[in-house]
Amino acid sequence: MKHELASRRSFLALAVIAPLSAWGLTACGTSGPASASGGASMWSVSGDPNETIRKNSVAAFGKANPNDEIRVTFFQNDAYKTKIKTAIGAGQAPTLIYGWGGGTLKSYADAKQVEDLTSWFDSNPDVKKRLFASAFAAATVDGKIYAIPATTVQPIVFYYNKDLFTKANVQPPKTWDDLLSLVKIFNDMGVAPISLGGQSRWTSMMWLEYMFDRVGGPEVFNDIFAGKANAWSNPAAVEALTKIQELISADGFVKGFSSITADSNADLALLFTGKAAMMLHGGWTYGAMKKNGANFVQSGKLGWVDFPSVSGGKGDPTNAVGNPANYLSISSKASAAEKESAKKYFRNGLLSKDEVSAYIGTGSVPIVTGIEDQLAATSDKDFLTFVYNLSKNAPHFQQSWDQALSPTAAEALLNNIDQLFVKSITPQQFATNMNATVGK
Repeated sequence: MKHELASRRSFLALAVIAPLSAWGLTACGTSGPASASGGASMWSVSGDPNETIRKNSVAAFGKANPNDEIRVTFFQNDAYKTKIKTAIGAGQAPTLIYGWGGGTLKSYADAKQVEDLTSWFDSNPDVKKRLFASAFAAATVDGKIYAIPATTVQPIVFYYNKDLFTKANVQPPKTWDDLLSLVKIFNDMGVAPISLGGQSRWTSMMWLEYMFDRVGGPEVFNDIFAGKANAWSNPAAVEALTKIQELISADGFVKGFSSITADSNADLALLFTGKAAMMLHGGWTYGAMKKNGANFVQSGKLGWVDFPSVSGGKGDPTNAVGNPANYLSISSKASAAEKESAKKYFRNGLLSKDEVSAYIGTGSVPIVTGIEDQLAATSDKDFLTFVYNLSKNAPHFQQSWDQALSPTAAEALLNNIDQLFVKSITPQQFATNMNATVGK
């Protein structure tokens, strides 16, 4: 999908040379061969700042552990996805496999292609305790952990334009009914209530993710992910879909949203230029608005709140959706020595103090607890602290559906979301169409 963590999902579109220069840059491509007495290989996705941060993490670990040095190779996103699938299928995967968790990880786990790390985490409770508990759901298959959360967290955030809310003399919505009331108020003002880059489809998906949770709780999508027959027809799912179409019918979204793309950042521009009052989008868009919003962020005009609750809904209003992290798994085909080197890296190298500082320096929130003071010392402390608390404390953090589901089901989902938002299908038709994809 277009919204990959490894490339443009960085919270701040800021220069990263300064925060990384003190740490020292390593050569591109690999960190050097594994030593004869041990070590492991890793494949990952290219693109800074994450690529440089990972290189430095691996290099620092190798320097401190010369018998466990890790050789890391980077690939462009799409090429990586093709190459890693082929390599795993042929039994030639690297020791450490970079991934997104969810549906793809489940397919690897079901085929016994990745190591079950459950007992290792049980033996290393301090490692697991240090990481966000909410990040482990997307790394877990049938109650067993097959990957370690390895990067930063990027939840979906409900943004609003403070200036427009002040002019309207209203407060950000706490409930779905509040949101519908605001839709009328802003339409009467001649302002689009909600910006949406609907042509990109996954932007519309974010609304469904939150609404399924707020109406029916995590169990609704959990049943879908588990392959339960007719799970998309859950009454809570149909109610959520119906409410979304009611919002569309009330002109809740900007006119022409289905022709607006997220890649162009046109949806962000509608918010920071005052043409739209609200927007649901990834945490990474904060940085793009800070860079391109003509002082919109710096002047304190951007606001953010939790997604509204739904009256009578079962979902906890502090639940989050989005991208809990990127992940690293260990190939089940790796040698015992390679697996041991990988696990030593998990314990002593991954998300080290320097790595955490580097992520924070680029405006991201690493999935590590106890970093409140570091975040508070940044110029973006309010937003980063909000993201940290939302993600760390979420009772349930739902991974983006198009990453949680299989590629086949994800593409069908995006196509049906597109039709749902232009109202060419009903909620019931959406459910029927998606039920046909369960288990595929």
